[in-house]
Amino acid sequence: MITVLLADDQPLVRAGLRALLDAAEDLTVLGEAANGREAVRLAAELRPDVVLMDIRMPEIDGLEATRRIVAAGGAKVVVVTTFDLDEYVYEALRSGASGFLVKDAEPAELRHAVRVAARGDALLSPGVTRRLIEEFSARPDPAPGRARLAPLTDREREVLARVAEGLSNLQIAERLHMSPATVKTHVNRMMAKLAVHDRAQLVVLGYESGLVRPGLPPAR
Repeated sequence: MITVLLADDQPLVRAGLRALLDAAEDLTVLGEAANGREAVRLAAELRPDVVLMDIRMPEIDGLEATRRIVAAGGAKVVVVTTFDLDEYVYEALRSGASGFLVKDAEPAELRHAVRVAARGDALLSPGVTRRLIEEFSARPDPAPGRARLAPLTDREREVLARVAEGLSNLQIAERLHMSPATVKTHVNRMMAKLAVHDRAQLVVLGYESGLVRPGLPPAR
């Protein structure tokens, strides 16, 4: 069973999210927070697998709450908000969020996002991914970011490039002719070497370093 904490300052929104999640046999809501400070406290007390986090909330906002929850080694965080402005997307990912969805997503997408985050994968809506690519491809000099990739082997760079493209472990395994277990091992080693906590951070680093660029083969 995947456990979830809801963090949103609107009671009706929380009630709707609870109804959608509790309707799934493998998901259950442990608690609700009406502000960011309460979300941090409940995440520590209840230890859910996933927190669904709104951005604009009283006390402390969802971005700061996400930073604190991730820094404490707690739950995975999926940001769910009505605001899909670019600065929120990038800041949410850099704060440690494992995914980002807008509130007009379909119910099935929301449940899928919780499951994806719980297993340690990244979840970004197509529009978010497109803008993320555009943002990083516009940067003139990826060299500072590329220096962070120095600890990686050539094979790990190949895997990182595919992770940044949004491929699953199974898809990467098929593309690079290796087993899914081997891909998972490479991903875990990369996260340890690069000091990142999940695939979403690998995606960001793949673009920040210039390893992946729209319409071009992976940089070497």
